[in-house]
Amino acid sequence: MSKIVKIKTNRDFQRIYRKGRYQVSRGLVIYMQPNPLKINRIGITASKKYGKSVQRNRIRRLIRESYHTLMDHIKPGFDFIIVARRTDETDPDYHQVLKEMRFLLRKLNVFTDKMNELTVQ
Repeated sequence: MSKIVKIKTNRDFQRIYRKGRYQVSRGLVIYMQPNPLKINRIGITASKKYGKSVQRNRIRRLIRESYHTLMDHIKPGFDFIIVARRTDETDPDYHQVLKEMRFLLRKLNVFTDKMNELTVQ
């Protein structure tokens, strides 16, 4: 597995928010925009509304690990921003985050052909 390339500058975040496509689920929002690079980059955010720093850092770790699992099946050349949304008082586990991320990325049509054949477990 290769290393995850992160989006760090506010200018890149704002560009993707303004010009990118997005899909919404109960616990996540994924913004996506094609980039001229041949790699995928990712930015992860969780606002202070999500909870204290422990909860925000935990959801960011879960999102990063879910993306790491799926990254080999995603077409290259996209920037993604993944925003964590607070749904209820229970914190999501890894499998819930992975399922939502797979659903949203499928709706954005960024999976390779072999991933579209796999079913959600």
